[in-house]
Amino acid sequence: MKLTHIAQAAGLALFALAGTAQAQVSDGVVKIGVLTDLSGLYSDVAGPGTVVATKMAIEDFIAAEKPTFKIEMVSADHQNKGDIAANKAREWFEKDKVDVATELVTTSVALAVQKIAKEKNRIALVSGAASTAVTNESCNDVTVHWTYDTYAVANGTAKAVTQGGGKKWFFLTADYAFGHALEKDASAVVKANGGEVLGAVRHPFPGTDFSSFLLKAQSSGAQVIGLANAGGDTINAIKQAAEFGVTPKQALAGLLMFITDVHSLGLKNTQGMYLTEGFYWDLNDETRAWSKRFFATHKRMPTMVQAGQYSSVMHYLKAVKAINSDDTPKVMAQMKKTPVNDFFAKNGKIRDDGRMVHDMYLLQVKKPAESKTPWDYYNVKATIPAAEAFQPLSESRCALVKK
Repeated sequence: MKLTHIAQAAGLALFALAGTAQAQVSDGVVKIGVLTDLSGLYSDVAGPGTVVATKMAIEDFIAAEKPTFKIEMVSADHQNKGDIAANKAREWFEKDKVDVATELVTTSVALAVQKIAKEKNRIALVSGAASTAVTNESCNDVTVHWTYDTYAVANGTAKAVTQGGGKKWFFLTADYAFGHALEKDASAVVKANGGEVLGAVRHPFPGTDFSSFLLKAQSSGAQVIGLANAGGDTINAIKQAAEFGVTPKQALAGLLMFITDVHSLGLKNTQGMYLTEGFYWDLNDETRAWSKRFFATHKRMPTMVQAGQYSSVMHYLKAVKAINSDDTPKVMAQMKKTPVNDFFAKNGKIRDDGRMVHDMYLLQVKKPAESKTPWDYYNVKATIPAAEAFQPLSESRCALVKK
């Protein structure tokens, strides 16, 4: 396991104001655990970049807020395995006094860790995992799902492609909870917009040889092959679709793609593809300024997971400072009542189900000739308002939501 520490030597003196409570931060330390994929399929999407983003959040918080408590960070590689993640989270909470487990890319990891967090009365901040189950049937009052989910990305991409004439779909799906959720959510959007689903095939996670699955998709007669996978699986599927002549005869819809995927594949192989993200580095002056700082350290522009990681950690730390406590219920209450306003999200809000809702963006990959600078990859086709982007509470299956 890779272990990284950041510690702040903070002044211990407290202002002796009448009626002000003494510090309630346990041991005078707030400890943040970054549990991510440091070396596998999702390491570009999350991985070391989320460790960088967390360090940035801690450093920026210390510089701006000058807290009276110390902040420490640890990180570990969960290898995309729920059991490894659960064991590490339990060790962190029980022995290492970690207050909050963050990032948690891979749905199986997030679902496992949020259970441990509930059991140990700690907080889980989910930036990388996608499944809507996190804030539906598996929701709890110590978990926040921050950056995106399968409902939001399907609602953007599948809707745009179907309304644009891609009516007949076939899905190539990663065979685990995330892939199943993405296929289900995208299928619902396709059908709601007058399309039909001709079939689906599920591939092992992670996958390397997609030839037989692509041939089934090709023989289905579908206009659109929906890629209900992510990271290296999506990259390999797109490369092999071109090799086997599946494209351009049939269109590919990357239902969960990241800017690092486009970078790896190149604009020639991805031009014209639609995708939905919660963040793009080149949206405005604020996103550009933060992203250039990130790039200076990581040498790659941030994914939405990495930007969302910074945002969630900063929001958590501000909540701790505001109430002068790391008590889980109190911090969660403060986080939920405080709007999220930063470079990542404007007027974001954490709902009762733990879903942080914010605007999402429908993007289209530029043609090579349109790109003027490195990482200049997207045309922003639409801003999807938060109220439309995420599953409405009226459809929620979360026990915390009052109907």
